[in-house]
Amino acid sequence: MADDGDGPTGAAVRAGVAVRPMTAADAGAVLAVYQAGLDMGNASFETTAPAWADFDAARLPAHRFVAAAGGVVLGWVAASPTSARAVYAGVVEHSVYVHPAAQGRGAGRLLLDALVASTEAAGIWTVQSGVFPENTASLALHERVGFRVVGVRERVGRHHGRWRDVVLIERRSPTIT
Repeated sequence: MADDGDGPTGAAVRAGVAVRPMTAADAGAVLAVYQAGLDMGNASFETTAPAWADFDAARLPAHRFVAAAGGVVLGWVAASPTSARAVYAGVVEHSVYVHPAAQGRGAGRLLLDALVASTEAAGIWTVQSGVFPENTASLALHERVGFRVVGVRERVGRHHGRWRDVVLIERRSPTIT
């Protein structure tokens, strides 16, 4: 099923890039995209993508999507709960990765649009993340999708031998009150 990217199910299509729900069959490609992003050095404090079982267990099944073109996975987005406490049931943390060779094709925007649609349909009022300040493309993309900077955590962790800051971003749903 194709749509314009506003619905939480089916596939959103733009410029030959389609977004669809992530399945276990995507495991190898998803982890390869993850590792490619980690190898670039500005995606995460992690340096190695996890095993699929760990990735799968940590992310909410209803809020995982891949972007693909010609059968090749270009990127993915997924959300995890921020807390087991009931008061935070409407808050998730997300990650979005687009393979470096596929950046600039609109996959990141499609993925974030799909995530926003699925989380709002589920009654989730806040989607948040932390982004290295050097990852200006990610920060600009998130801003275009309605995320705002909440603040900066300075020298929050060491990565490849140096201290790194993290920009905290969030998107509050305008429809979930």
